[in-house]
Amino acid sequence: MRFDIVLNNLCGIAATTGKIAMTSDGTPWRPLVHVLDICEAIACALEAPQDAIQGEVFNVGHDADNYQVRDIAQIVAGVYPGCELTFGPSGGDNRSYRVDFSKIHARLPGFRCSWDARKGARQLHDVFERIGLDRAGFAARPFTRLQQLKYLSATRQIDDRFFWRY
Repeated sequence: MRFDIVLNNLCGIAATTGKIAMTSDGTPWRPLVHVLDICEAIACALEAPQDAIQGEVFNVGHDADNYQVRDIAQIVAGVYPGCELTFGPSGGDNRSYRVDFSKIHARLPGFRCSWDARKGARQLHDVFERIGLDRAGFAARPFTRLQQLKYLSATRQIDDRFFWRY
């Protein structure tokens, strides 16, 4: 699990606190893709004609899965009953990422995404409820990339270029 990915993070916050307090207005864009859709893309690529994929790079997803962060937060709040959602002012971190997914659909016509943000949020809700996710589990170091990298560096398990030490 990665809790530093926007949908996972917002679901973790909602599950452990019952409220999402956005520090911005949520206008930046983020593309979302479920790991099972990535697996489907790999399976389609393995079955595709070599000339359709050889040496190519594909954005995996669907154009409809470019969301504004505020829309993701609203979806998550709707999946978690009684979740309070507030937004902050515009400004701060305004990095936006919108991705064009047309190439994968043109080159791999059998590829289709089966997951969207609402379905993913429901899945996370069910899993977090089943495992009893608490604040300590949500905040645990191994589930946040930057915290884990700092730990691996501090314990000298990785070098300054992020390569494993032997």
